[in-house]
Amino acid sequence: MFKKYEVTIIVFLISIILLSCGTSNTESTSPVIVTETSVEEIPTTPTVPTDPNTDDTVVSLHGQLHIEGTKILDQNNNEVQLRGMSFFWSQWIGEFYTPQTVLWLKEDWQCTIVRAAMAVEDSEGYITNPETEKNKVFTVIDAAIAEGIYVIVDWHSHHAEDYEEQATTFFSEVAQKYGDRPNIIYEIYNEPLDVSWDNVLKPYHEAVLAEIRKYDPDNIVVCGTRNWSQNVDDVIGNEIDDENVAYTLHYYATTHKQELRDTAQEALDNNIALFVTEFGTTDASGDGFIDIQEANTWWEFLDENKISWCNWSIADKDESSAALIPNSSTTGNWNASDLTQSGTMVREELKSKNPQF
Repeated sequence: MFKKYEVTIIVFLISIILLSCGTSNTESTSPVIVTETSVEEIPTTPTVPTDPNTDDTVVSLHGQLHIEGTKILDQNNNEVQLRGMSFFWSQWIGEFYTPQTVLWLKEDWQCTIVRAAMAVEDSEGYITNPETEKNKVFTVIDAAIAEGIYVIVDWHSHHAEDYEEQATTFFSEVAQKYGDRPNIIYEIYNEPLDVSWDNVLKPYHEAVLAEIRKYDPDNIVVCGTRNWSQNVDDVIGNEIDDENVAYTLHYYATTHKQELRDTAQEALDNNIALFVTEFGTTDASGDGFIDIQEANTWWEFLDENKISWCNWSIADKDESSAALIPNSSTTGNWNASDLTQSGTMVREELKSKNPQF
């Protein structure tokens, strides 16, 4: 029988041999404690994810965004063009407002931005169901921050001037909660109808913007324009007095063609910054024929002018503009067979143009 000191020496030598053999292995090994009678493994500590804004993400790369002229610039004054996806009306297809969907859109679709379209006045929207709809939006915001991408907070309404007080309350809360994050972009009126820019829309925007600026002095605010956010030329000569405001341009490729691009170009020529917070590859109804040629012409126009965009929409509704077929997973992990024609086109455009983080 070995004596106690002999056991200690043998265990020590065996440990040295094992450690020497393990140094050529690229897999991590746990340290060992040598005792007189046993070799005990110490469990390795699980890796703790780093803060996404200090990691390799689009937000860590570009940081705080601002506007100069017609361009969005980053923290180093480099031009930025964001491309991503819009969620559908929150009260009707809100089941996709999940962290897993945001993660999938970032990792698989290479989105650098998402848009949370919070329904306002329609059935079960914010006006009648504020906490439920607000929490859906906050879920998307939190997920976007966690993944280090940008996020548009959209007051999704066609009659927002009728709900100015509620809009001011909502955006005040968003600004106080998230205004210190560079991820946030405020869209304070989705699509006005045919109402006056001078007498209705501009005063509404100024009132909501003033409340946001109490708590968030620098994140970009996007302001809707007349006629479903198409008449961006109305703004010429009567802009909002805030250096970090852009104006909303919406289009649906099968319906809106060169005439609307000409209107957009006139605004750009007059130093008006534009942001396409929503567009479709279809006609204006969100359904019907997909005009591939016009969709590509619009993308060329947006790229030439460094205009950021979000596509309508992440939804499994049975219509042409929806990116997903009915009954698709609400947590991402979509196969090619889960995507519609529009979803396939837009995903390919995103992956061919956006950086991979």
